[in-house]
Amino acid sequence: MPGTPHADEPHVPLPVEIPVTESIADDAPDLKTQIVRFVLTGGLSAVVDFGLYVLMLALGLPRDIAKAIGFIAGTTTAYLINRRWTFKAEPNRARFVAVVVLYAVTFAVQVGLNAVMNDVFPDEWWRIPLAFVIAQGTATVINFVVQRAVIFKIGR
Repeated sequence: MPGTPHADEPHVPLPVEIPVTESIADDAPDLKTQIVRFVLTGGLSAVVDFGLYVLMLALGLPRDIAKAIGFIAGTTTAYLINRRWTFKAEPNRARFVAVVVLYAVTFAVQVGLNAVMNDVFPDEWWRIPLAFVIAQGTATVINFVVQRAVIFKIGR
C-alpha cells in the first residue's frame, strides 16, 4: 500500500526533541525576534561549548579533541533550542539531515579556525579565549544565515 512502511525498509528515527509542547506550528517569529533568540541560544550554547573545552583541556585532552567535544555539545544544545524556540519548526528528517551537514561544515570551520588562531597568537593568557571567540563567531554567522535561509524553510 503506498505510504505504508514495509518490513524490509529501514526505520530512520526522528532526532531527539526537547519536550516543551506538543504543537509549535505557530507562525515563525520575525527576523528581529529570530536574531535575538538565536543570539541568546548561541550564548548559552557557547557557554556549554567553551566550558567543556576548557574542562577537557584541564583534564589533559589534546586541544582539537577538547574543541570537538565542546563543539558537539554546544551545537546539539543550539539545534534543539533553535528548532523549537527561535525558528518554531516541526520535526523533519530532511531538516535534521541538512543540520547535520551544516554542522559538519561549521565543525571544520570552527575547529580549523581555533587551531590556526591558537598557532598564530602568542602564548599569552588571552590566546585560548580569543581564538575561541573568533572561531565561534564565524561559525555562528554561517549557522544563522544557512538555518534561516534554507534549513528551517524545509517542510514549511
